[in-house]
Amino acid sequence: MLIPSKVFFTKGVGVHKDKLSSFELALRDAGVEKCNLVCVSSILPPYCKIISREEGTKMLKPGQITFCVMAKNQTNEPNRLISAAIGLAVPKDSNNYGYLSEHHAFGEKGDKSGEYAEDLAATMLATTLGIEFDSNKAWEEREQVYKSSGQIFKTQNICQSAEGNKDGLWTTVIALAVFVDMQSSESVKNNNLQQKSENNHNPPLIEKEKIR
Repeated sequence: MLIPSKVFFTKGVGVHKDKLSSFELALRDAGVEKCNLVCVSSILPPYCKIISREEGTKMLKPGQITFCVMAKNQTNEPNRLISAAIGLAVPKDSNNYGYLSEHHAFGEKGDKSGEYAEDLAATMLATTLGIEFDSNKAWEEREQVYKSSGQIFKTQNICQSAEGNKDGLWTTVIALAVFVDMQSSESVKNNNLQQKSENNHNPPLIEKEKIR
């Protein structure tokens, strides 16, 4: 059984008179146009490492079957605001799986779409972990509940928004979580444990990567 050991996040926008071509240009903007993309659902595998877009795109080969979680939105209405976002929620225990969520909207600013997608992923993970929360409370309040539980390591989002082309050309926005480096589940676990051991001896002096 093969599972992805790494994931990276990317986004793009494309504008063209043809709907399909605008999607192609968005894929090019995101750096994944040379792959045969297969959209999958919402699970971040255990031990799956988050890497940068730059590192991730270097691992892609032309024609490669590439699994991803994709959010997409399109419009040919002039000045209509569209957005597409991917949310991420990672459990503290790397033996557990996390969640990825996709969200697309009309008339919604990028920040709001991104937070909504992040909320979706975090809430799905929270229910899986048995964290008690009030679903009627605002995201900011529930975010603190989730993180203070000690079971959720981090939540993030990436979002692409744009206004429809003023001349009525098709505008496409996409956001993706792209899975790479397929390995056996045992290899992924062993590599992760080895990396953790190395980090414990030599803690990396890097800042937390932002994917917004």
